[in-house]
Amino acid sequence: MMHPHSILLVMLLLVAGGCTPTDPTGPVPITFASVPLRASVEPGLIDEASGLADSRTMDGHLWVEEDSGNPAQLNLLTAAGKLAGRLSLPGVANRDWEDIAVGPGPQAGLSYLYLADIGDNGKQNDQNYIYRLVEPKTLSDPITAIDRIAFRYADGPRDAEAILLDPLTRDLWIVTKESPAGRLYHLPYPQSTSTVSTATFKGEVPLSLVTSGSISPDGQQILLKTYVSVSRWPRAKDETINGALLKDNPAPVPYQIEPQGEAIAFDKAGNGFFTLSERASASSVTLNYYKRQ
Repeated sequence: MMHPHSILLVMLLLVAGGCTPTDPTGPVPITFASVPLRASVEPGLIDEASGLADSRTMDGHLWVEEDSGNPAQLNLLTAAGKLAGRLSLPGVANRDWEDIAVGPGPQAGLSYLYLADIGDNGKQNDQNYIYRLVEPKTLSDPITAIDRIAFRYADGPRDAEAILLDPLTRDLWIVTKESPAGRLYHLPYPQSTSTVSTATFKGEVPLSLVTSGSISPDGQQILLKTYVSVSRWPRAKDETINGALLKDNPAPVPYQIEPQGEAIAFDKAGNGFFTLSERASASSVTLNYYKRQ
């Protein structure tokens, strides 16, 4: 989470620092639309979006979480930008939810939601949490169990806003929100829900102030978002997530800067990606979809 008056300064620093990534020379030549399809979101309904995930169980809907100061609930948004309802999560707290992922989990054949309570502006939290639950098929489905994956970083507290779920291995990855480069940490599957795990440092990602991330459903594409850009890494067969991300040549992806964009997600078919912004000082925001070309 960043205060609106800081966004312009961040933009200027990134541009001045020459942080625009260059095109990769590897395979997988894919592109996305330069102008997104936009769906207006009514002001006041979801003003502090920090994470976004395309539902696997409810076609045409997306889960949206909000960060600190908001209830422990998920918002269900239609692809047309309409609020379909909210899902309260019992027994958990929203200290600073900053990203959400969707995909496989412990039980085969089920879709899971992963809520990352990893924001830590003051870098003072001894533990961070990722909440995991079976994705409901309707808003009226009872939430009977929520797993809590507690972890700490191997080298001390960090502020982070991006979580990645590897759909091929079920490993979890965290990219911290640092400048000039984010730090990549790993929580391998199976993640403990009874002890505090240690997230191991795997290297630095060549992006500054990462606010969200997403891996395509087939595991072959990785997106990371900052306030001013989206970058893509192709992932080769049998390549690890850190093997892909630690390359120096991510491909820039078309992205039109939002008021305070902190959320990105591939659609469930891998045919494009969505973004959503905090409203900040803007009169309204839109749910944006960049279709794969």
